[in-house]
Amino acid sequence: MLAAIRASNAPAAALPNLNQTWITYADRSRAFAEVLTSVGGRCEFVGSRSEIPAKLAAQPNFAAAKKVVSALAELPGNVDLAAIVDPHATEDVDFAILPGRFGVSENGAIWVTDEHLRHRAIYFIVQHLVLVIDEREIVDNMYAAYQRLSLGAKGFGAFIAGPSKTADIEQSLVIGAHGPRSLTVFCVR
Repeated sequence: MLAAIRASNAPAAALPNLNQTWITYADRSRAFAEVLTSVGGRCEFVGSRSEIPAKLAAQPNFAAAKKVVSALAELPGNVDLAAIVDPHATEDVDFAILPGRFGVSENGAIWVTDEHLRHRAIYFIVQHLVLVIDEREIVDNMYAAYQRLSLGAKGFGAFIAGPSKTADIEQSLVIGAHGPRSLTVFCVR
């Protein structure tokens, strides 16, 4: 098959011109929240990190959580992620409250890294994921987002947009089949 593709002699295509006008938003925070909601996530704006514990306490899933990992000083968790050797041992964590680096209005994505985090699997294995970003760290589009990344740097990084989703050709959408069942983003003003 590869030989057939090579033999087709498809003409070379020019790389896209990156010197163009990219999508921008008059209110990028509002746009970020709207797009995040449209992909199944939830965005709440808070005046400070100290408001987050009360907001989480009002969520029934959080109140029922038995195991919580938190990187938020204002809300210590009851699972010490740094003390866990095997990342598989995090499979029963209910909530993870972790920092995000920045958000993207265009697609509601949040850039996360494993800096200061022993097991990056926690982003994808936890039942309910909470990310905290500074509202000033929201950019308009993926072009601006990639300008913020150091792609040659070592370490893990990923864009996360909404909870885990999967769908089939019968248009049956399942939330949380392969990852978090919910994603809440707190934007600190």
